[in-house]
Amino acid sequence: MKVIIDSFYHTLTWIIKMITFQTHWYENYFWGLLVISFVIWLLEIAIPWRKNQSIFREDFKIDFFYMFFHFFIFALFINGFYATINNSFEQYGVTTRSLTLIDLNHFGTAQKLIIFFIISDFFQWFTHILMHRVPFLWRFHQVHHSVKEMGFAAHFRYHWAENIIYKPMKTIAIMVIGGVEPEQTYIIHFMAIILGHLNHSNLNITWGPLKYIFNNPVMHLYHHAQKLPEHKKHGMNFGISLSLWDYIFNTHYIPKVDENLKLGFKGDDSFPRSFVKHLWIGLPKTKK
Repeated sequence: MKVIIDSFYHTLTWIIKMITFQTHWYENYFWGLLVISFVIWLLEIAIPWRKNQSIFREDFKIDFFYMFFHFFIFALFINGFYATINNSFEQYGVTTRSLTLIDLNHFGTAQKLIIFFIISDFFQWFTHILMHRVPFLWRFHQVHHSVKEMGFAAHFRYHWAENIIYKPMKTIAIMVIGGVEPEQTYIIHFMAIILGHLNHSNLNITWGPLKYIFNNPVMHLYHHAQKLPEHKKHGMNFGISLSLWDYIFNTHYIPKVDENLKLGFKGDDSFPRSFVKHLWIGLPKTKK
């Protein structure tokens, strides 16, 4: 219990320091998230892809709230759980360096970060596929796919359980890769936010020839398509930051560019629209 309480106050102190500018700029994820969001929102206003979409699109408020919920509010309560697990493993001599298969210590910092970014993105891509193919995981992931109008903030509309599901995969990536220190990954963190925001934004960006490497709004729009082709009945375009894996493993699909594509999933008309109701989606129902 002490570990959980200490973690709560440590996280709360960390959040307060960020809000009050008591951290280095590259460690300030609170204001960094706000600045990135504001800049991409301005781009959506200046050069919108779907011109008939409102600046304050459907569910804009709940999606904006989700951004801060996952990074800061939820972190207050879940970090203690992670700390408890880490302590339990460390008692048996298991640390993040115990399973190192790829040691990057002989690489430069930039090279290490690029390799870490690529490998960690692969683990997330694989987890994303599981979210679509495993029924009980899909029930959680439906929250993200309940988006009816795409905008930057839709990036972080997802069920709180996804934090717990993705975390082990990210941890495995860290354990497999040696030589990358957590304090060095702030660049990866901000890059992932920028790409994720752009992929969900109301912007017509394809990156040209780089579309085979980086995910983009056009490609990701089809990931959110309500009607799926028969040969892609479990979904397509699962890339998080990189589209590379979809092209390598043939999970890509962009038949034509249709900015007015209908989004969602079958039966989403009755899906809850409020944050509070989203909290209970996918959890076992108790008998009355």
